[in-house]
Amino acid sequence: MADPPAACSALERVLADAVPGVCSAAVAAVAVGGRVAAVAAVGEAVRYAGVSEELLPERPPVRHDSLFDLASVTKLFTTAVVLSLAEDGLVGLDEPVAGLLPACYGGHPEITLRHLLTHTAGLPPGRRADREIPGEGPEVHAARMECVLSTAPLHAAGERYLYSDVGMITVGRVAELAGGAPLDVLVRSRVTGPLGLADTVYRPGGPLLSRTVATEYKAERSRPGCVRGEVHDETAYGLGGVAGHAGIFSTAGDLLRFAETLRTGGEPVLRPDTVAEMTRDQGIEGDGFRHGLGVRIGDPAITGPLPGAYGHSGFTGTSLVVDPARALTVVLLTNNVHPLRGRPGIRALRHAVAAEALRLT
Repeated sequence: MADPPAACSALERVLADAVPGVCSAAVAAVAVGGRVAAVAAVGEAVRYAGVSEELLPERPPVRHDSLFDLASVTKLFTTAVVLSLAEDGLVGLDEPVAGLLPACYGGHPEITLRHLLTHTAGLPPGRRADREIPGEGPEVHAARMECVLSTAPLHAAGERYLYSDVGMITVGRVAELAGGAPLDVLVRSRVTGPLGLADTVYRPGGPLLSRTVATEYKAERSRPGCVRGEVHDETAYGLGGVAGHAGIFSTAGDLLRFAETLRTGGEPVLRPDTVAEMTRDQGIEGDGFRHGLGVRIGDPAITGPLPGAYGHSGFTGTSLVVDPARALTVVLLTNNVHPLRGRPGIRALRHAVAAEALRLT
């Protein structure tokens, strides 16, 4: 393994090549064999005032402990929660979810948690319930949730792969009904609490807010501007900030610890046999990669030179990759959507970070 200071400097150079072109802030962390091999942070937590990319007069530097909106990396935490509920016998992976959601899924009794976690339930990619049901407040959020849960499948369950936020929102709601608590409470009690991940939360506030990195400019929010501390995803925001597909904020250190927990067998969150099932190829082909339960296996968009690795990415510019064969874990957190989405280069940055991580093995 390379000398840690030298490794950190090399990783920092990889990030510096992408900042501020790809993102204004980037933090990466690499663990090899259970030891942190390199950590680097480059850029500014808040850089732009708006879509014109006018620079703010005060631009706080990003830190190793800055919080990023994880976007779809949230799905891994939702998966861990529902799998822990399955271990307790409160849900079954191959039982119809209609048993818990009869009002919404009475007409779709074939859909199971395994279908939802492998994106083979036939549900569409998304549903903008926030546009269908205007307003604010808990009652509106609940109505939007029912709207999402009532979404009709486009295909028969098990017929084909179709990546679906609707499906993972459903998983989150199933977890709430089976676990008897809101999803954020379940994430805290079953995942982040046991692991001591104090910086991994929905809706960061108080001292955490000052460490949170900005994302996209949104004129339609109650406080128009570049979003900071509110979930970037529109559907999750419309559901109150807590959802199964998006909403969690975290630091590179916390996310590395979560990923290392999966790599080493899951305890104290999950049993080793559960993690083995989670990361097993479920025989689902989609978009050039394979699928476990909630995780992608060999996704070329994030693994780069680590084709046997599993993990997930997030729309905001985040990713988590675990390579069991090399005992290697790679976390990359960026705000690729600040101040606007569509900035090129995030895939190349993910590959460059993975390549630097591989060099450290």
